Amino acid sequence: MQERDPAADLRLIAFLLERSREPTFRVRAFRNAAAVVAGLDGAELRERAAAGTLAELAAIGDVTARCITESLHGEEPVYLRRLTATEGTPVDEATAALRAALRGDLHSHSDWSDGGSPIREMAVAARDLGHEYLVLTDHSPRLTVANGLSAERLERQLDVVAEMNDELAPFRLLTGIEVDILDDGTLDQRPSLLARLDVVVASVHSKLRAPSADMTPRMVAAISNPHTDVLGHCTGRIVVGRGRPPSEFDPDIVFAACARFGVAVEINSRPERLDPPKRLLRLAIESGCLVSVDTDAHAPGQLDWQLYGCERAARCGVEPDRIVNTWPLERLLGWTADHSASA
Repeated sequence: MQERDPAADLRLIAFLLERSREPTFRVRAFRNAAAVVAGLDGAELRERAAAGTLAELAAIGDVTARCITESLHGEEPVYLRRLTATEGTPVDEATAALRAALRGDLHSHSDWSDGGSPIREMAVAARDLGHEYLVLTDHSPRLTVANGLSAERLERQLDVVAEMNDELAPFRLLTGIEVDILDDGTLDQRPSLLARLDVVVASVHSKLRAPSADMTPRMVAAISNPHTDVLGHCTGRIVVGRGRPPSEFDPDIVFAACARFGVAVEINSRPERLDPPKRLLRLAIESGCLVSVDTDAHAPGQLDWQLYGCERAARCGVEPDRIVNTWPLERLLGWTADHSASA
């Protein structure tokens, strides 16, 4: 029987665990084991498997050793088989059709800010999911708790992305940022640098409990900024654990501004956010807004969470052409370039 690739099997297990929101330590155990296996000579790996000494290697335990051995024997690891047999839930036709229409994801993070994985790993995972493009949107400087990127670090990241695109073509990794909306509605990065980015997601991360009289003009100022393309997780709510209530703002005014300035309202697919609530999403659609269905992924497995956002979009009657990340790359970049051109 032909050998499988044990490193690929371990990475797939990590991906499926991540997507299922399993604890980080469990995901990391399989990713670390995959890295060790990928760095070993094939002959040594087979010898250790035959001798039962795989677990003597750093980052490899009994469970990962068993998976490696099964892969080398040409068998799908039992652990992986169990995960694939129980994964996913049935989706209705409307949700499935929206998911199939998506060409990319406009909101993702890497280990340059508060993500858990390198840029290349995120890009390869998006490509393997069938995406044509992924926007890298690490945080801006003010969000120090998330290791936000200074202008200098962001400029270095642009060079890294350019090199990666040479390697991953025709898949395209787009440059971007999740930029903080500051208290006065300005954006937390140099305008000249924002103008160089493919996609700018603007989000509120501070003073989330401010009164509507303060929050509404703050959000409108950011939306009217010509560099803003997407309004990220607009209410800031958290719906799991102790939770966090949604921010207060006048949605009629905010969504009217999004429609006027051509800014997409993000449908944030993270299971703990599911933002905006359906009531507000319906209002955004009625106001004439574009939307984007994004994962806000901080790890590769989370890139497959778009189904949650598609389900919300389907329930609210969002048509595919209103979703900017169903658009071909050229149309998407033409739309964001139009924003920047008005600066």
